[in-house]
Amino acid sequence: MKDKLTKEAIYERLANVEDARACKAIDENACKVVPGNYLTLLLAQILSKFADALLNPKVTLPWLMQSLQVPSALIAWLVPIRESGSLLPQLAIADFIRTLAVRKWVWVLGAIVQSLCIFAMVAVGLTLQGTTAGLAIIALLVVFSLARGFNSVAAKDVLGKVIPKQQRGSLSGFAASAAGLATITFGLGLWFYQQQGDKSAVLIALTCGALVWLMAALTYGRIREYSGATEGGRNGLRHALGKLSLLKTDKQFAHFVLTRALLLCSALSAPFYIVLASEQQFDFSLLALFMGISGVASLISAPIWGRLSDLSSKHVLVLGATLVSINGFAVYLVATYSPGLLSHIAFLPAMYLVLTIAHQGVRLGRKTYVVDMAEGNKRTDYVAVSNTVIGVCLLAFGSLGLLSHWLNNAELILIYSILGIAGAISALMLPRV
Repeated sequence: MKDKLTKEAIYERLANVEDARACKAIDENACKVVPGNYLTLLLAQILSKFADALLNPKVTLPWLMQSLQVPSALIAWLVPIRESGSLLPQLAIADFIRTLAVRKWVWVLGAIVQSLCIFAMVAVGLTLQGTTAGLAIIALLVVFSLARGFNSVAAKDVLGKVIPKQQRGSLSGFAASAAGLATITFGLGLWFYQQQGDKSAVLIALTCGALVWLMAALTYGRIREYSGATEGGRNGLRHALGKLSLLKTDKQFAHFVLTRALLLCSALSAPFYIVLASEQQFDFSLLALFMGISGVASLISAPIWGRLSDLSSKHVLVLGATLVSINGFAVYLVATYSPGLLSHIAFLPAMYLVLTIAHQGVRLGRKTYVVDMAEGNKRTDYVAVSNTVIGVCLLAFGSLGLLSHWLNNAELILIYSILGIAGAISALMLPRV
């Protein structure tokens, strides 16, 4: 009894509710166990985000592949595979998940597969070299990304089944904040090991990431999820592709997908801030500082964005997108009219801090919006269709980087900032949920 009261007290403080049984948009059975589920899901999200920080396709994997003398042509595929590989197959994945009354085990299986893939990458790092090592890591990353696709669809569906409305954003915010602390720690670790010249740092980080994924799987399996709707569940890619008709028949959903596509600017512009910094001949220590900065931004801003998302996720999208664009315009103007300021040690890190804060708002706002927009199997379809479309958009918008032959990095940031303004306007016109 004392343990139960303690759980409810912690839950009430974190979720900012007076009545631990105050439920909205979940069934009666799930309502009775919200406090325990809230804390279990929070811990699982913290662990999974910590594992993600340890397997960073922009830092950890390139570092590993470079140390194994993998050709740069293979290294260039890391980010597209990591991001798009988990999104594109989600229509077929969602159709399978619809047949399951209890869906937490899909997430657990995905976490275990990701852990095994990382262990295998460590084995590759210890035994292979060159092109062979690169191809093996790419193949493992494909499997890893497919497992993430299962996790993505199942996670939003389970969240919507076990956590009431107006509490989901705060939960995701606390988890992202804790992940920020993990990123800070990892950034400091990168700096320390680079100073020591210790090449084993990547393998240690990957091993820790694999172990943390296993811990996340064990934690997620303890969620008390009750059976939900399974009607309409079928197998087959043809039926899955038929779900794309939602973009025609559901105007609110189509509007959300368009908005989300435009808001990719916050993620896609980030690498160009790092490239601008490297052009100023900043050393690795400062690049490690960029990782620490992004961690600080998540740690500080994510709980605030999460709480605001519970109040109005659409206005969080507007604010986050506007902040991304204003920040990008400022960088472009400085790079064009006062380029000397770019070499100041504080300017680009400060701009990157603002960008990361804004990106947290965009991420948490759109995740909360899509979960609150529907219930049951309709939510699963929304998540799968939007993620599949966004996977294609990632490849399309990411190809803007090919313009680097004709445009400089500041001009590319300007293009993404213009997309951000369009995204903010589109978000402003979304109906509230």
